[in-house]
Amino acid sequence: MKRQIVISPSRRVEGSIRVPGDKSISHRALLVGAMGEGEMEIEGLSPAVDVASSRVAIGSLGVQTLDLNVRVESVEPSTSSTDSQILLDGRGMGSWRAPEGVINVGNSGTTIRLLLGQLAGSPVSTTVTGDGSIRGRPMKRVVAPLREMGASISGEDDGDHAPLVVAGGRLHGVAHTLPIASAQVKSALLLAGLLAQGETSVEEPAPSRDHTERLLEYLGVPIARSGKRLIVKSTNVQNAKVTVPGDLSSAAFFLVAAALLPDSAVEITGVGVNPTRTGVLDVLRMFGARVEVGDVIEESGEPRGTVRVSHGDRRSLDLAGEMVVTALDELPLVAVLATAAEGETVVRDAAELRVKESDRVATIVNGLSRMGAEISSRPDGFVVRGPTPLRGAEVDAAGDHRIAMALAVAALTADGPTAISGWDSVAVSYPGFEQDLGRLVVP
Repeated sequence: MKRQIVISPSRRVEGSIRVPGDKSISHRALLVGAMGEGEMEIEGLSPAVDVASSRVAIGSLGVQTLDLNVRVESVEPSTSSTDSQILLDGRGMGSWRAPEGVINVGNSGTTIRLLLGQLAGSPVSTTVTGDGSIRGRPMKRVVAPLREMGASISGEDDGDHAPLVVAGGRLHGVAHTLPIASAQVKSALLLAGLLAQGETSVEEPAPSRDHTERLLEYLGVPIARSGKRLIVKSTNVQNAKVTVPGDLSSAAFFLVAAALLPDSAVEITGVGVNPTRTGVLDVLRMFGARVEVGDVIEESGEPRGTVRVSHGDRRSLDLAGEMVVTALDELPLVAVLATAAEGETVVRDAAELRVKESDRVATIVNGLSRMGAEISSRPDGFVVRGPTPLRGAEVDAAGDHRIAMALAVAALTADGPTAISGWDSVAVSYPGFEQDLGRLVVP
């Protein structure tokens, strides 16, 4: 049975917190560390269920990980200074062994897509699958270019859906030109390129998040650049300590709440401010919120700092192109912002939202409509007419963690309580969200 939570309206949100480690970087630290040689201490690893799927996956291939700390009972997961610190013992991909059964990645699209690139050039053969959401998500976008490199991958609908059978073998370098910007596809191809004969290059139509490139270069892997094209050659990865910054996509829910509720101000410390991820901060500035970024340093190849957002004007938005790419995960929150904005907000070029954990266009349109928003879908996005006061309602997150948390932010601004079903999905990315929200909310 799906868990339901009731969120009551709030007068404002205020305070300073630290959010859990970045989910995208945590995945990459585990997966890249698994193909590397030597020990990798990972500090600040995300406690997300999705990230646990990556850890289980590499464990099934014979890569050992050890917890270095025991979390104190009185400290919540997202505020502990030693979140999920582990030691990974990498011995190179030559030591990988075939799993006893299939590799099940649960709900994690990052795990399955990046792992396909690694398995394709590995010495093992196995089957990779996931939950119903993963089995419904398109995989041909990564399978097809890997096949061009000589990968042996078969599965449902000619490899477009899991379960996928991968027979590891020799790969050769290919010059890839991606039709759609995708950090997951790009990363899978770069990792496969480290295992391939010759040169592998990847070009995207627009910049996607660059955590894989940053991590590889931090670990000493040469990456050449020619315009938009990234170029790698067969290289051994030498592991080192990786410190994971806080997850800006997790912080975004609180920052948007601060922008929406009068007299609000929220500060997030130690959070990642990678330029390929800060589209949500640009959106908040366009909306009229006051946004400050300070105390920026670089650790393990990634910038981190303190982000402060407070309530301001409520201007409508028009988002398309590269702005959509850098704020893709936060677009359901853009819909929530738009319900309070003066005028019409339009989001386009976001068809990728329809093939996430849910069809995020349909689910956010349905949820906000039930709360009284004037919102309609379009094939590649949505249109919201505001301002429209929201009312409490019964809504369904459709098993999607980002929709559940976005609807919780909307509920803070509504007239009356909102019951959100499917709340258990939040653990996929942010197990401590409910507790952290409670710390910031002023009833």
